[in-house]
Amino acid sequence: MSCPYGRENGVDTAQQGKNLLDFGGITYTSYLQLHKILNAQTMMSTEDGTPVHDEHLFIIIHQAYELWFKQIIYEIDSVREIFSEEEVDEHKMLEIVKRMQRVTLILKLCVDQFLILETMTPLDFIEFRNYLSPASGFQSYQFRLLENKVGLRGDLRVRYNQENYMKVFGDEPEVCKNIMKSEEEPSLQNLVSRWLERTPGLEEKGFNFWKKYKMAVDSILTQEYREAENEECETLRGHLLDQNKRRRELFDSIFDARIHNALMARGERRLTHRAMQGALMISLYREESRFNQPHQLLQLLMDVDSLMTKWRYSHVMLVQRMIGSQQIGTGGSSGYQYLRSTLSDRYKVFIDLFNLSTFLLPRNCIPPLTRQMKNRLSIMEEMEQKEEELKVSSSPLLSSSKVAVPASESQCPRENGDEKTSSESDLEKSLENSMERSCEASM
Repeated sequence: MSCPYGRENGVDTAQQGKNLLDFGGITYTSYLQLHKILNAQTMMSTEDGTPVHDEHLFIIIHQAYELWFKQIIYEIDSVREIFSEEEVDEHKMLEIVKRMQRVTLILKLCVDQFLILETMTPLDFIEFRNYLSPASGFQSYQFRLLENKVGLRGDLRVRYNQENYMKVFGDEPEVCKNIMKSEEEPSLQNLVSRWLERTPGLEEKGFNFWKKYKMAVDSILTQEYREAENEECETLRGHLLDQNKRRRELFDSIFDARIHNALMARGERRLTHRAMQGALMISLYREESRFNQPHQLLQLLMDVDSLMTKWRYSHVMLVQRMIGSQQIGTGGSSGYQYLRSTLSDRYKVFIDLFNLSTFLLPRNCIPPLTRQMKNRLSIMEEMEQKEEELKVSSSPLLSSSKVAVPASESQCPRENGDEKTSSESDLEKSLENSMERSCEASM
């Protein structure tokens, strides 16, 4: 038997002369399948003898893009899976935020990769461009999957050579099947919209954020109208009144569900009416602990939209740099002209989040939270409540019978779960007066 003290780091010292691979396992090369990856750069220009030097860079860059697209899809799918649950576990929000941060960092890297590709001059590209036809970046089915999974609507896509974008994948049935599946499944935008609809505080019975928000907006617009009416300069008065009228119409577009739904039908808005309310509430009360991570997520979703737009823009600029504005693309499209058309707002999936800033209020005009609502948005309150429930469930005395608490012993809304005892009309009147005084002071 070998000496038990003759072992170091779990390996018998008598065996130290041997390589660790002798004990089994896998090599770095095998694990990463480098034989496949490093031999996947087939240069088409070799057909005519000496290969064109920059074609190797062109292949490597695009293969790197496809690998990063695969990772982004992997992250987006995992986030979609969490949001697909009937009730999203708030404890998973940290993981969602972390994965979306990873997506944004990868997209930033994808944008920066264009800087490397731009080290190739147009003359260098011309040397091997003819070998690429009819291959085209438009045939990147992973990028189409990514667009669909994030939430780009098919009816908002620019038609490719007057055809549906799937036309270019006609001879690849498996690819077409996966793309069609990505169109039918709930997108990240759909799932986030459904999640926002459940934002605490939107309920009509209780805090009723939307009602209080509308009161605050009416107060601000009324004060603006009064100031405009009192303006002595007729020209300036007309300008201020016209501006006030346009602001009212703008706010009416979010208060009136019919107008909002009509804008959704035209593709000008993507979130449902209630989801819009949730996003606005999170933005206004982002400093409340329960809304910290949801607000971070909304910021990250805008980052994803911004970075995908930057990626498209960098692609457009590269194409114009390499082949100009008039030449036909290798895939038969109008090249630069087609790519430029994809930079419009119709390709921004979370356009509503960008436009939320239009409807934000000054801090001193934001409806104050009631004590009960503040408790609902407090993580500490939630933890205390769970601890209390755990104590009750583990106590034989309390779990076997209900203990009645006299009303006089539970005056605090935090304890009895009720709003303050003042009538709803008195509360609204007091709140409206308070907001008017606060907003007037800020004007």
